Amino acid sequence: MSPDMLFSLLSKALWQTLQMVVAAGLIGSLIGLPIGVFLATSGKGELFPAPVSNRIIGAIVNAARSTPFIILVVAIIPFTRLVTGTSIGTYAAIVPLTVATIPFVARLAEAAIREVDKGLIEAARAMGATPLQIVFKVLLAEAKPGLTLALTLTLVSLVGYSAMVGAVGGGGLGDLGIRYGYQRFMPDVMLAVVVVLIVVVQAIQSAGDALARRFDKRNRKT
Repeated sequence: MSPDMLFSLLSKALWQTLQMVVAAGLIGSLIGLPIGVFLATSGKGELFPAPVSNRIIGAIVNAARSTPFIILVVAIIPFTRLVTGTSIGTYAAIVPLTVATIPFVARLAEAAIREVDKGLIEAARAMGATPLQIVFKVLLAEAKPGLTLALTLTLVSLVGYSAMVGAVGGGGLGDLGIRYGYQRFMPDVMLAVVVVLIVVVQAIQSAGDALARRFDKRNRKT
């Protein structure tokens, strides 16, 4: 394969992968983050005590997280067709990627919020802050570094998931690697795909780490 053709294929596949990762990451985070906040604040004696709902939603989140992604892709094909009108292609792949992202983000967000010092919550309560004010001005503000790292991990995982959907016609770098690198026995294409994936993951991780350090008050100069 000529370098020009390889570059053209890689550029198109990279763009498809970025579309899938960004769309699924954004939609999944917008849904998963509130779920994570609810799980972290709805236990017995917490800000929004609803232990029964907490257990039910927690069980659903755990069930979704325990389902292997490739099985999830196949299992929700009818839903994917309902949403996008097809079960193959880049836009169709966003549906299972988003569904897989929601419980992932929810648990990571819950863990980050639970790391916030309980003393800050009690201090806010003592000053008359409402539960919603505590959530937005204390929990989310203090958990910002952890949430940033959680979202970074989510995007990195989505890059790997997006490569998997290539096996079922999802497009992107995974599809390119399978069609050319594996099925047509072109190791140079496979190597190029792996290198691009590594670069993308490193870029996301580095950016996320930098943002987390910036948000961390312990790293700020006094």
